[in-house]
Amino acid sequence: MSKGFSDKESLGVLNKDVREWFTSNFKELTMPQSFTFKLVSEHKNILVAAPTGSGKTMSGFVAILSDLFNKASRDDLKEGVYCIYVSPLRALNNDIYKNLSKPLEEIYKLSEKNAKSSKVTIAVRTGDTPQKDRQKQLKHPPHILVTTPESLAILITSEKFAENLKLVEYVVIDEIHELANNKRGVHLSLSLERLRSMIGHDFTRIGLGATLYPLDEAAKYLVGCNEDGTSRDCVIIDASWGKKLQVQAISPVKDMIYTPDEKIEQNTYSIINDIIKKNKSTLIFTNTRSGTERVVFNLKKKFGYNEDIAAHHGSLSRESRLEVEELLKAGSLKCAVSSTSLELGIDIGSIDDVIQLGSPKSVTRAVQRIGRAGHKYKSVAKGEIIVLNRDDLVECSIMLDAALKRHLDSFRVPMNALDILSQHIVGMSITKKWDVKEAYSVIKSSYPYSKLPYEDFIATIRYLSGEYVGLESRRVYGKIWYDEKENTFGKRGKMIRPIYMLNLGAIPDEVSVNVFDTKTKKWIGNIEEEFLTRLKQGDIFTLGGRLYRFEYAKGMRCYVSTAVSAAPTIPPWFSEQLPLSYELAIEIGAFRRNFSETIAKHFKKSALKLASKMPKEVSEMLGSLPIDSNASKAIYGYFVEQLLFAGSVPNDKLMLIEITKDPKSGQNLAIFHSLYGRRINDTLSRIIAIHIGRRLGTDVGIMINDNGFLINTEGTLKPSDIEEAINSMVGRDPEPLLKSNIRKTEIMKRRFRHVAARSFMILRNYKGYKLPVGKQQINATLLIKAVESIDKDFPVLKETYREIFEEVMDLPRTKSLLKSIKSGDTKYKIIKTQIPSPFAHSMITFGHADVVLMKERHEYLKYLHKMVIKRINASK
Repeated sequence: MSKGFSDKESLGVLNKDVREWFTSNFKELTMPQSFTFKLVSEHKNILVAAPTGSGKTMSGFVAILSDLFNKASRDDLKEGVYCIYVSPLRALNNDIYKNLSKPLEEIYKLSEKNAKSSKVTIAVRTGDTPQKDRQKQLKHPPHILVTTPESLAILITSEKFAENLKLVEYVVIDEIHELANNKRGVHLSLSLERLRSMIGHDFTRIGLGATLYPLDEAAKYLVGCNEDGTSRDCVIIDASWGKKLQVQAISPVKDMIYTPDEKIEQNTYSIINDIIKKNKSTLIFTNTRSGTERVVFNLKKKFGYNEDIAAHHGSLSRESRLEVEELLKAGSLKCAVSSTSLELGIDIGSIDDVIQLGSPKSVTRAVQRIGRAGHKYKSVAKGEIIVLNRDDLVECSIMLDAALKRHLDSFRVPMNALDILSQHIVGMSITKKWDVKEAYSVIKSSYPYSKLPYEDFIATIRYLSGEYVGLESRRVYGKIWYDEKENTFGKRGKMIRPIYMLNLGAIPDEVSVNVFDTKTKKWIGNIEEEFLTRLKQGDIFTLGGRLYRFEYAKGMRCYVSTAVSAAPTIPPWFSEQLPLSYELAIEIGAFRRNFSETIAKHFKKSALKLASKMPKEVSEMLGSLPIDSNASKAIYGYFVEQLLFAGSVPNDKLMLIEITKDPKSGQNLAIFHSLYGRRINDTLSRIIAIHIGRRLGTDVGIMINDNGFLINTEGTLKPSDIEEAINSMVGRDPEPLLKSNIRKTEIMKRRFRHVAARSFMILRNYKGYKLPVGKQQINATLLIKAVESIDKDFPVLKETYREIFEEVMDLPRTKSLLKSIKSGDTKYKIIKTQIPSPFAHSMITFGHADVVLMKERHEYLKYLHKMVIKRINASK
């Protein structure tokens, strides 16, 4: 719908007391509310995409409250749950409870005046809910139940509480963008279809989100499918851009390369301090938790801030985070600094300005974070991104330009996740004896399973029924019984209910991994498990200021050797930082192509010089971007240097491959300037490395980042080696090759454990005993071999590969890229350089991007740049 209803129509559908309460508290309807009041009153499914401060929550709830108070006035409000509100965050649930409790009380007082005294009730049900409150909810269920995806999955399987859900008429899913793209959302989708099947009638679905694209996909996820596979009806209300953006990318210095580190830091913090002083409240986002702590420490040290500035991130206790949220709401904080924990819709009151330090790596995330500013309807969201290197400067300029042009990154719903399916088949078996075809129909009505092959469904049932005797020796027993003749299944034994209740969920158990020296067996320190999954044998990383080479891992122990005179291949925060999105990478690539062609058009190569004045057309291109003058000059200089040195700028249609040497280590390198985002580069680099390694008969090292990847070899690479590797690569399906490559990697071992735990193959909790993550990992290592011997397409194994290829890497898009290279739509060019070209410098020094090595990295960047300038001047 493009046009809302009039205020008269919208307010006219509301209960008299609800209307009186609303008009006395709000001057006008917001854009989303002008649609939703009437549509929800007509029981239409709706998806609302709208920014923070647009009255989104009320847009979903007011008509529901109206319906409940109408029922109360007719004495038709029974004991039971009429509305379920689901959010991914417990903190959001507490906000909703508070934000709805007050209106309920006020409306109730109005209705009391009219002698209509039935009370509409609300309650929160999460893993934190005390037992006495749970008992109370069982006996006297609330009319509005506020919960999480995990708690809902438990409630629909609880025989007694399920009776309280028979009256459900509405389900509200908040922050839908945080659920639709992951397995928690898949879990919720199946729970809703099971609920619908259980209560025997449909209910109105209301999805609320801030930054969603494509909206059609989100709507399909929200409403599910009809029996014929078509999507159920849903009205999409797109108010995503209801809030104006005022944004800018800032370079703190004129020269990012030769300005001393101290000066860059001083200018950066001066800019931050000036913004904080100008505003009542400022929110700063960093990309890592350690970065958050560092910024808070430096602001306090440099400018004398005390308790009026605070950190907020996932490593802090829940109490500490709540305290910061309450202080922000009360207006008692001048500034809060966060990594990711405040980018969602937690109520933190009014924020005047958002500062982002470094690139947030996606347009959607930039809009989401900057959208926290201007919390009121019709206010402007003001934000700055402060950038500290030239690649990020280009990236953030295009990112903010895309945001102003209303482009967002697309999300993907994980499809046919067999581990989440396993959980729900077990959950379904607890509630009744199922006909297999009927169960398959219920599951296929969930959008993430709308194209689930029947063979995969049956294979999962066979696994859960304990059909594979070989697994019993590994203590994997059947959870359900399956009668193939009758085509029915049901629960097996009394222990299945507690197994389901204590082990369900999509979030894996993760802990820190201990790092030991291989020779001395001495403990060195800890790394995050997610970081370990990114390590390949031979990778070099920093820990405690020293360099170590990864050798192997066993259980929750990582074994390393000291790395002498080598450069790091992976920064320690690599697993924590979000990858550059594919859509933004393509937009940056298109800008690179257009901008470099515009520069080349104005200068023949012989006429282009380092000090060439910026042509008017080039100046206008940069002037159209939301950047300051320092940034504009830096971007122009960067492109001129690359054109003079390499003759080409890699872009969305050209992959530049550079055969060179690392001047510092002397390593032979092939640098692939493939601007497609980190997930594609992760996939592509493995494929090309396998082909090059086979041709040379040796192992090759890989280092990836968002803008490309580099391969290092012992011998010198020839252009013909790369040509042949590319020809081999584009001529065949890469999936079998990748499967054999990742089978023995840490990512496979760890992800298999996650999937096995979700599939109830490994029980994290059993008979009151919590299985330590280390033991889970040891079990997973044994089980992976067992299932491979049973069936190469065993459901748990199949899902592990799907998760790695589609959610960690991006095999589907990589396959499309290989087709494009084969057809010639995407070109590649191989060049030989004596030293790396300017666009390669950030890749060469990527592993040094750690606080301890930052100074060393800056010195090396200066050295590389001087060498480039020397070569350019020598070629005149």
